Amino acid sequence: MRKRRGSRVFMVATSLSLVICMAVPPTAVAVPPPPPNPSDSELSAGRTEAKAKAGKVGELTNQLARAEARLMELQAEVEAKMEDANKALVDLETAEDLAAKAKADAEAAKRESDNASQSIENARKQLDEFAAGSYKQGTTVGSMSAYMGAKSPEDLLARAQLLNAVSGSELDALESMERARTVKANKDSLARAALDEATKRQAEAEQAKRNADAATASAQQAQRDQAGKSKELEAARADYERQLDEAQAKVGGLENQRKRYQDWLAAKQREDAANAAAAQASAPAGPRPAGPRPAVNRPPTGNAVRIVIDRALSQLGVQYAWGGGNGSGPTRGIRDGGVADSFGDYNKVGFDCSGLMIYAFAGVGIRLPHYSGYQAAAGRRVPLNQMAPGDMLFWATRGRIHHVAMYIGNGQMVEAPYSGSRVRIAPVRYGGIVPYATRLL
Repeated sequence: MRKRRGSRVFMVATSLSLVICMAVPPTAVAVPPPPPNPSDSELSAGRTEAKAKAGKVGELTNQLARAEARLMELQAEVEAKMEDANKALVDLETAEDLAAKAKADAEAAKRESDNASQSIENARKQLDEFAAGSYKQGTTVGSMSAYMGAKSPEDLLARAQLLNAVSGSELDALESMERARTVKANKDSLARAALDEATKRQAEAEQAKRNADAATASAQQAQRDQAGKSKELEAARADYERQLDEAQAKVGGLENQRKRYQDWLAAKQREDAANAAAAQASAPAGPRPAGPRPAVNRPPTGNAVRIVIDRALSQLGVQYAWGGGNGSGPTRGIRDGGVADSFGDYNKVGFDCSGLMIYAFAGVGIRLPHYSGYQAAAGRRVPLNQMAPGDMLFWATRGRIHHVAMYIGNGQMVEAPYSGSRVRIAPVRYGGIVPYATRLL
């Protein structure tokens, strides 16, 4: 019994001691030795160095921004030149078609001319037979030359005798000969004129294509030069950003040392408050209420508009191929002699900007030419602030359109942007955009 009572007393005493320990505040921990305290001159020198580095980074950033803006201008120039080449290619194909038709017409005219020559030959045979028969009968009727061109009274008399002597069938033969000669001359003249005009048009189109290709190559070289400058500026900025990071880290280290020293000075007076603040800071934070999800504005659901937009969106992710795309879908690109070739567009199956529009609008039976400049004039123009889903948007440089995209609503558009990219959705870009949209629906 005593032993059991002693154990109970021990347990109560232990419990009381625990309660007492929990109720008594903990003893303050001893403050460690003071940390290093950098001088004001060290802090000032570090801040000055960091400020200088930041200024240089800002200067290089501004230069890079200007260089990138110039690069975008040159990109627009390249796109414009490439569209000029695209237009020249379309015009050349048209001229070649006209030349082929003119050649076919000339060949048809030659066949008719040959037929006319045969008619003349037949008429002459009939006259020869008539003249031979008249001679055998002892009738002097004059010569063929007398009929064809009288130059004296005797010739006129011979011609009159010939006309009086010619029967109805022989007279018909003479008239057929004259008509055949006239037809031959007219056909030859028309065929030569048509062929000359077609040849001229084709030569002009070929020269325009050569000029467009040369201009494209020049613009691409300027773009490459500018891209090299941009890379140099980017490298210089990256180097100064690294130096800035090092300088800021140095200043941050000094400032942290100063802050630690100042904290040490006040540590003894703030121990209780710091412990309370630490306990409060360690308390778990309550869940944050979820904010409202942003509304999604969808384009109008009109049947034709919906079909056109859906067809364009169905090609998202399809690779860009200059000259690619028709009403049935993506096609193999063509050579441009420059940027597109460097990306291997001629070996890719995809769309360029105007090819994507051709495919989208083919879904509602609208046929478009493969040139953004012609597409801009294919429908009704509306002010840009009235653009609606399904409208085509265009970009130009110095009045020359070089890019097209389709507005799909909510400030977004779908486009095939440039070589090396893919069909995508992007916010409407207002730099270089023309002040109207083209509406086909």
